[in-house]
Amino acid sequence: MTTAPIGNVLPRARALPLAALAGAATVLGFAPFHLFPLPVATLALLIVLWQRAPSRRDAALAGFSFGLGYFLAGVSWVYVSLHDFGAMPALLAGIMTLLFCVILALYPAITGWIYHALGARSMLVTLAALPALWTLTEWLRGWLFTGFPWIALGYAQVPDSPLAGYVPILGIYGATLLTLITAAIMVQFAQAPRAQRWRLGAALVAVWAGGYALQRIDWTQPVGEPVSVSLLQGNIPQEMKWREDKIRSTLIAYRDLVATSDARLIILPETALPLFLHEVPQDYLDGLAAHARSNRGDVLIGVPERTDARNYYNSVRSLGSAPAQTYRKSHLVPFGEFVPLKPLFGWFFEVTQIPLLDFARGAETQPPLAVAGQHVAVDICYEDAFGAEIIRQLPQATLLANVSNVAWFGRSIAPRQHLQISQARALETGRYMLRATNTGMTAIIDQRGKVLSAAPAFTTAVVSGVVQGYAGATPFVRWGNAPIIVLALLLALAAGWLGLREAGNISELPMR
Repeated sequence: MTTAPIGNVLPRARALPLAALAGAATVLGFAPFHLFPLPVATLALLIVLWQRAPSRRDAALAGFSFGLGYFLAGVSWVYVSLHDFGAMPALLAGIMTLLFCVILALYPAITGWIYHALGARSMLVTLAALPALWTLTEWLRGWLFTGFPWIALGYAQVPDSPLAGYVPILGIYGATLLTLITAAIMVQFAQAPRAQRWRLGAALVAVWAGGYALQRIDWTQPVGEPVSVSLLQGNIPQEMKWREDKIRSTLIAYRDLVATSDARLIILPETALPLFLHEVPQDYLDGLAAHARSNRGDVLIGVPERTDARNYYNSVRSLGSAPAQTYRKSHLVPFGEFVPLKPLFGWFFEVTQIPLLDFARGAETQPPLAVAGQHVAVDICYEDAFGAEIIRQLPQATLLANVSNVAWFGRSIAPRQHLQISQARALETGRYMLRATNTGMTAIIDQRGKVLSAAPAFTTAVVSGVVQGYAGATPFVRWGNAPIIVLALLLALAAGWLGLREAGNISELPMR
């Protein structure tokens, strides 16, 4: 027995391009565009396309088309990294980028297939099972094969949407779930008899008003005295960063930027010093430390660190008043900082010119750096995308700091997307986030995810301000993603079972 479509069947020739366009338009909901209501509308359209699909296969194809448009528009900067700065041949870089997006598009394809199988005619399945399924597949995307959680739907709601109020409780996947619930309510509202619409309208108002009310809650509390900070943006072009004839000028540039600051906490970007730590002249390091001590504080430097002949790390080192401390990056970028399955992908070393392509992993759990009277939870670039990993240093940490080198992505939308990800981490944890980047977006973000100060991209700049440390734990810090995953599982199982029972096909699910 199969589920009959709702409304007129759309032929593939119309449905699939429409789904792809909707997927691409969804990206406008994220930074730098911030049209956060738009993903609700595009997802509502996708739901209608799924409901009108004549078969599970057609529903899966619609989901795949949506995903392909979504990811090609949202993460096309992968090509920039591989070709423009990784020196991969254009054709191969294009194929790799397309293949990457094809793999990512399988997640909404799977969601569409299961939704149609459970019964797209069922209001319960649409309102509960479908949002839960999307949330679960999105979480799976952020975990499987080391994970790629970039442009998870919930990020579009940060920081201005009322749905952002749920982020300190349920994390970014909670915002994803509620975005899908909103889209599903809109679809059902349009399809329901007039007598039922008031219930759906009330549910929609409750979801969004609840988020607005939650935004008024202070989940964490100020602790200690405010501290002055300076975040350095050296603006070193990626194509020059690792050239031997440019190393000296880079060291001088950052030394001079440090010298301009009287802040207690000075932060340099990821791999700001393009030498291994033991290769950096000792008098240079001593000079940075002396300046930090003169400010009664510390400086954090991004610098690769070699521990032996085989292992080297992407590290942040503290210098200054406090004893020297080190944070080593744990979550490495596949094909950017390590090559997985080397017997299969060893050729990647030969076709790119990515420096330091085989980093070792730092420990999963590392203590915050005790510097400048604060406890700073450091994360390096890509680690910022994994909220459940950031909270390993909490609630001990009073501040968050992200150091990045997003020059790898040129003038694409990636740096602004990354800024939005950092805003989500601030919201989840109830703490200031300090971002020091090579070319942008260097910024101070408050505990509510608002950007207080930022440097223009592709400029040499120092972002300075006074920030407040925070103590305590948001619900997300206490429990991580566990509550939203359990909730989504229960919703999917309960609503799916009831939907199948309602449709009378619980005993038979033909594969078509």
